[in-house]
Amino acid sequence: MPAAPDARDCIVFDFETTGLSPDSGDRAIEIGAVRLQRGIVVDKFQALMNPGIEIPPFIEEYTGIHNSMLADARDAARVMRDFAAFAGNQNLVAHNASFDRRFLTAELDRVGVQLSGHVACSMLAARRLFQDAPDHKLGTLVRHLALPNEGAFHRALADAEMTAHLWLAEVQALERRGAKGVTFTTMMRLCRTSRYDVATFVERCR
Repeated sequence: MPAAPDARDCIVFDFETTGLSPDSGDRAIEIGAVRLQRGIVVDKFQALMNPGIEIPPFIEEYTGIHNSMLADARDAARVMRDFAAFAGNQNLVAHNASFDRRFLTAELDRVGVQLSGHVACSMLAARRLFQDAPDHKLGTLVRHLALPNEGAFHRALADAEMTAHLWLAEVQALERRGAKGVTFTTMMRLCRTSRYDVATFVERCR
């Protein structure tokens, strides 16, 4: 049986979107991702994507992505096919993954593509490991943990890079508590563990 994938081998991704829900007709307008191998960024993916609809003014202000920037951007379907090729069968990580996973599934469904990797949430992991943080938004955690900040928040690649730093800090935090051989499955199980049971969880990982 092959060994379980190391937690440091994954694709960390982020979407910027026209709104909160693809079920309400919202679309992705940018995707950014980094490929981690043994905890090192070895490749990056970033693309604006033309969704065929207008961006609301508050999204333009929030992200800095304007309708004029998307006029010549590649069609969303082409971008998502390229991202699927980039991701391959690797596991994926996102901050507040329930949000990004909905858009990932919706945009891939439009092109008839599925990914086989699992998706883990760095925000859920942070709620278990960094319970002293003021809150668990990405920006707050970056400041709280003094993580590298390599770009503007609310742009997809910069957020993916910061999420990658956070994910690696989470793996290290679990190891400092005594967990051994932290795999991607270990991190997914941590995300499903009550924050009151983290000590017990770590004890089982020793």
